[in-house]
Amino acid sequence: MITYYNHLHAQHQGKVEMFRGALVPCFEVPARADHVLAELQRRGLGTVEPPHPFDDAALETIHSPRYLRFLATAWDQWMALDPANADKDILPSVWPTRTFRTDVEPDNFAAKVGLYSYDAGSPFTAGTWVAARAGAHCALSAAERLVRGDRAAFALSRPPGHHAGADFFGGYCFLNNAALAAQHLRNAGMAKVAVLDIDYHHGNGTQAIFYDRPDVFFASIHGDPHTEYPFYLGHADETGVGAGQGANLNIPLPRGTGFARWSAALEHSLQAIQRFGADALVVSLGMDTFEGDPISGFTLQSADYLAVGQQLAAAGLPTVLVFEGGYAVAEVGVNAVNVLEAFFKA
Repeated sequence: MITYYNHLHAQHQGKVEMFRGALVPCFEVPARADHVLAELQRRGLGTVEPPHPFDDAALETIHSPRYLRFLATAWDQWMALDPANADKDILPSVWPTRTFRTDVEPDNFAAKVGLYSYDAGSPFTAGTWVAARAGAHCALSAAERLVRGDRAAFALSRPPGHHAGADFFGGYCFLNNAALAAQHLRNAGMAKVAVLDIDYHHGNGTQAIFYDRPDVFFASIHGDPHTEYPFYLGHADETGVGAGQGANLNIPLPRGTGFARWSAALEHSLQAIQRFGADALVVSLGMDTFEGDPISGFTLQSADYLAVGQQLAAAGLPTVLVFEGGYAVAEVGVNAVNVLEAFFKA
């Protein structure tokens, strides 16, 4: 097993986020990835390497050039407003909701930030672009291993990616690593690719990117959007549009869901992926389904993740696993590596 580790991830470290009307310390912290790396090394599970470099044209296969230019220059624009901003993160405060235009980029920086985001819980820091770009390279490197014939590879990165859309950030996500990996596999000649999102929170960005496409199947098991973030997407009746009709599967589950019901949803998703005829699988590996996660609501135990790895392996598909959420920091390493160890030993 090979893990591509984002050695620059700690350059993205937000100070505060807006949560339930208050500025609070960020739940998404560098220690999340550090714990996973430490557990991989403790168990001696495969090799860990830095990602291969990719041209930014690879990012444009998913993200709009206008959005990428914003990400690459946002901190410099922030600093140009006031040198004192060096001690502050960028947090959006205004958004173009229904009836507002999004085709014109404002000159005002606060308005520009709002144009490219959808929540106030995703601080943009001095190192966000560097970290997110290196993380995307991890996902692309893992996908390239499949192109070269490997059975699987793991992209260990943060910030996560599945909430990021083609031209917006949110939910701690700036570049959609899973979508980039899936598109890389498609560009390499795989006719059909599936993305399976098992993070507690619906992968709204991934769904939006592929919603009208028949060549990429998206399946997600997540907290019911009637009550759970990101709230406005992830309902069961969202099955794709146009040519993508039938290539989107959402399985929303209520708070308190335990492993038996969750595992049945995973099996249902994998069967749908088999019927789709996928040549490869990308897994958005969110670990916030754990019972102790502070911002989630399922009740999986650490031992359950061994069974998750076995279920994923039983699909028999070349697989890229991409690290996403998981905010019970002390346990996230054990939980994630339980999935990986069971997968690679199956």
